[in-house]
Amino acid sequence: MLLRKETQYLDRSDVFDPLRMSDDLLENDTYYKELGLRCGLEIHQQLLTEKKLFCRCHTVLHRDEPGAVILRHMRPTLSELGEYDGTALMEFKTKKNVIYQLYNDTVCTYEMDDTPPFHLNYEALDIALEIGLLLNYSIVDEIHISRKQYLDGSIPTGFQRTGIVGVEGWIPYKNRKIGLIQLGLEEDACREISDVGHQIIFKTDRLSIPLVEVVTHPDIQTPAEAGEVARLIGRLLRSTGKVRRGLGSVRQDINVSITGSTRIELKGVSKLQYIPRAVAHEVGRQKALLAIRDELRLRGITEKTFQSEQKDVTSLLQHSRSKRLKEVLKNKGKIHGIVLRSFTGIFEFPTQVGKTFKDEIAGRVRVIACLDVMPNIVSDAHFREFGLSKKEITSVETLFDAKPTDTLVLVWGSEDDVETAIKEIKIRTVEATIGVPSETRQVFPDGSNDFERILPGPNRMYPDTDTPPTPISQKSLESIKRGMPEPLWDCEKRLAALGLPHSLITSLSISRNLKVFDRITETLKVKPILVAVTLEETLKALQRKGKHPEILSDETLYHIFQLLSEKKFSKEALPTVLAFLAEHPDKTPSEAVTELQIAPLSAEALQSVVDEVIARCSNPKTINCTSNVVMGEVMKVARNRIDGKVIHDIVKTKLSAH
Repeated sequence: MLLRKETQYLDRSDVFDPLRMSDDLLENDTYYKELGLRCGLEIHQQLLTEKKLFCRCHTVLHRDEPGAVILRHMRPTLSELGEYDGTALMEFKTKKNVIYQLYNDTVCTYEMDDTPPFHLNYEALDIALEIGLLLNYSIVDEIHISRKQYLDGSIPTGFQRTGIVGVEGWIPYKNRKIGLIQLGLEEDACREISDVGHQIIFKTDRLSIPLVEVVTHPDIQTPAEAGEVARLIGRLLRSTGKVRRGLGSVRQDINVSITGSTRIELKGVSKLQYIPRAVAHEVGRQKALLAIRDELRLRGITEKTFQSEQKDVTSLLQHSRSKRLKEVLKNKGKIHGIVLRSFTGIFEFPTQVGKTFKDEIAGRVRVIACLDVMPNIVSDAHFREFGLSKKEITSVETLFDAKPTDTLVLVWGSEDDVETAIKEIKIRTVEATIGVPSETRQVFPDGSNDFERILPGPNRMYPDTDTPPTPISQKSLESIKRGMPEPLWDCEKRLAALGLPHSLITSLSISRNLKVFDRITETLKVKPILVAVTLEETLKALQRKGKHPEILSDETLYHIFQLLSEKKFSKEALPTVLAFLAEHPDKTPSEAVTELQIAPLSAEALQSVVDEVIARCSNPKTINCTSNVVMGEVMKVARNRIDGKVIHDIVKTKLSAH
């Protein structure tokens, strides 16, 4: 009888400590410099166009049922060099049924790869050129469209059409510049609706919506900086007023590596607040994987000396009391095992907060073998809690001639899926002897990540022979420059000089209200902070109350402040006037002031009102002459007509003298 024993090979104290995942660590420049952190961003932002990039379908997102569905399968093909792409082979292993939901107004035969592309959308191109100029790119002379392989089914053609608009740009950040490698103009992919087992469903309404991709150099030094730079680029894009807003309209990919590792792509981070912890988690994960590699080498295990053996153990466990295995056997499934020689303790080694190397294996099995009901594997350290009896454990150990220094892993499911899973377990454990495999990984809200797919190779792009080059004329660029917004960093300096606080500067500098703000403050005698608060805070507050201030035109807003500067009403009445006009769009600001009866009240007139209210105090049956009561009575007349502090001071003075 072979007895398993807990063997501790690894010193885990300095590899990944969840308690160190603190805000201080996220901003510790020295810590990440010592690890050799290299971090860059790929920001994908949809453009606000009426039509798609290579056809004339509308850019509308649907919530209703599709008009039709089609089923397709992805199959790898040999390249011109007689080679298969690694990502294509991985996707082929999944044996996915790819279902596309179609809508008549947003999809045509172009999206389904049945007809060539239409001419490039020039509206989208002009927006991309404007963004390129704002980000200090060198604009290319011609747009050449290429095909970028997209092999996960999210684009029916298997490739994305993309073109480079500009190269080698930069943005100011702190006391340095962040370099920008290139700016791409490309079509978006489908929206994933579900991915269960061997079936994945995509909604095609988003497919081919124009977007730009901003790619930075790996100039980012800490996780905190990654979040700040992503936010800065996002604000720069929004400052044009020509990009889409809302969840899904912008997605951030993060490229992360440390010394001794390879580039890992953290894919599709949808919210900026996830970025710092996502980078920190990935740094910790890579550090842990390098420690695992070093430990395996100390044990004499390399890619060449690695040993494993796999066997079908279904017959040994056919009477198991394990709830999970009972279910598998009931469905005519198979249970296979693999022994990994001298791997004891490796599967329990922590790689992320709450995750171990076992989760690295499980993630690969989940995606490639489509065994997505978790847990999908179990190692010998957890056989007992999984429900295996002592006798069953012994029989499996005996079958594999397992030593205390070995690790046994079981996997279950349909025969084909289990065969795929066993192969992936072996591939991934061999990769552990090399270091950190190049992968694209999915990020979760807590910052942790999981396997998504093999990172595409460097040869994933090739020319698109269906689309002719599009020249960029100097005349077009000059025209775009004349209509460009002020550079964000210059705008922020100008707003700060007006005495606006940081929160208002951050909001107003990328707001659609910036133009009317500038017009008001440059031509009318009103305080800039009052205008900024009204446009950026008061209007939003009214919207939260169910009003519709978005219907107020810039001309209406200007007219309101014009009346205010002419003292036709007091600043206290601004919210009241805005709310009235939002509910009565047929009225003018002048009519609103008249109907609301909010003509300004002078200090002299206010004193007469206060005297009248206090005089009524002599009649106890009328009012009780307390400060609060007098204020309430006066406000019935003076509300929205004079500064509230002036009312309070006069009431206080009058009552003291009474």
